[in-house]
Amino acid sequence: MPVHYSTEQTIPSDRTVRLLDTTLRDGEQAPGVSLSPDEKVEIARALERTGVSVIEAGSACTGAGERQAISRVTDLDLEATVTSFCRGMRSDVDLALDCDVDGVHVVVPASDRHVEDKVGTSREDNLATTAELVEYAKDHDLWVEVIGEDGSRADLDYLEALGETALDAGANRTCFADTVGHTGPERTAEAVARLAELGPVSAHTHDDLGLGVTNALAAVSAGADLVHCTVNGLGERAGNVALEEVAIALAHVYDVDTVELEELYDLAQIVSRSTGVQLPPNKAVIGENAFTHESGIHTDGTLKDDRMYEPYAPETVGRERRLALGKHTGRAGVKATLEEHGVEATDGEIGEIATRVTELGDRGRRVTDADLLAVAEDVTGDDRERVVELLDLTATSGGAVPTASIRLEVAGEERVASGTGSGPVDAAVSAVREALGSAADAELESYHVDAVTGGTDAVVTVEVTMAKDDRSVTVARSEADITRASVEAMVDALDRLLAVEPEPLAPADD
Repeated sequence: MPVHYSTEQTIPSDRTVRLLDTTLRDGEQAPGVSLSPDEKVEIARALERTGVSVIEAGSACTGAGERQAISRVTDLDLEATVTSFCRGMRSDVDLALDCDVDGVHVVVPASDRHVEDKVGTSREDNLATTAELVEYAKDHDLWVEVIGEDGSRADLDYLEALGETALDAGANRTCFADTVGHTGPERTAEAVARLAELGPVSAHTHDDLGLGVTNALAAVSAGADLVHCTVNGLGERAGNVALEEVAIALAHVYDVDTVELEELYDLAQIVSRSTGVQLPPNKAVIGENAFTHESGIHTDGTLKDDRMYEPYAPETVGRERRLALGKHTGRAGVKATLEEHGVEATDGEIGEIATRVTELGDRGRRVTDADLLAVAEDVTGDDRERVVELLDLTATSGGAVPTASIRLEVAGEERVASGTGSGPVDAAVSAVREALGSAADAELESYHVDAVTGGTDAVVTVEVTMAKDDRSVTVARSEADITRASVEAMVDALDRLLAVEPEPLAPADD
């Protein structure tokens, strides 16, 4: 999609800007997040595929488990520079060296609050300690970045002196750190410009004021050529600046390339799954709603011109466009969704279906593909015979291994199967796949559970999206039993997907 750039833009398109990812260190400091060595390896590999230049793999001083994880990452022999966070202590550098990292981030206090109150030292002694640490790290052939902690609240003359001391001692670069997300773009630009006069400078911003991306761009405009980020904006408090947001902002607004943009969504999904932190639906770039259209006006416009209501094509960041159903869905959206599922309807029938979909939305409920297809069948008089139907389900989880047995009717034939899993839902899903055999080779794209009522008798709604070949379908089911709701939703989704299969379903043991 062509973008018109201003001749007066503050970041010229020929700038070289790289991204440093600190998901494995600063991101892991988000409350409730703890990554295993295997998860750190998986994320590091995804970051490498994305083309991130520097990967901060952790903080070696944390403990033996953290050092094992960092060593696992360094053993991958990645193209990216792999680093460790170090406090202003020689022992931290030694621990990082034990992990065979390429470099270290030496974090020293910059503001008087941190110099005097946190560390209990003086400005002069802090400068001397910084120089000694940098010289020690460089003597051991490490790439060194010195981060002035709380730099956004530091006296800028002292921040400049700290940067000059670090570079004179041999540091590769300094970093402006808005440690508590305190400042705005003007102060950021002023501080970074002064540091950039001394040598290479990075920016480390947080999103406490919602200014993470703004401050990162201000830093780049002022001379920073490396931006610290985390995937999905993970981090302490409101989080760090989001890698995907910085990458797309630099690419789309300023035509500055940093990473492989088409890898961003897969990277976001991997981090979300590993950390257990779900992606907010309205999150820029990687949220579920970022390329989803429900409004009739927007849907109609998008179907006529896919650039009508999107700043850039979803494929740019590894996404796909989606049309959602609800109270705002118009005729164009209904027609497009029906065509996607191979359903034919006259203009009059489409109008009636759209009206009923609006009525469902007016009741405050999410309208799924299955709801739309059921309405369409009623309006068109097309009595579709089910391909797969759930007859019986039994699941137990009291023993050492959760088990489930299931009875399905598949194309008029009864099939029985059992399965085991990490929990009753997993066991029941395994049983369904066993019963259907190769016919169940559909991908579970999403699985959401929401409590509809409170108390011990709460009803839950399970919503699944399943895809097979180039088709996908979303189904929601509500039950008091989460296992039954999950299986019913999955079976109904498979029923819809298999309804258009040209060949008869093979027996499960084929």
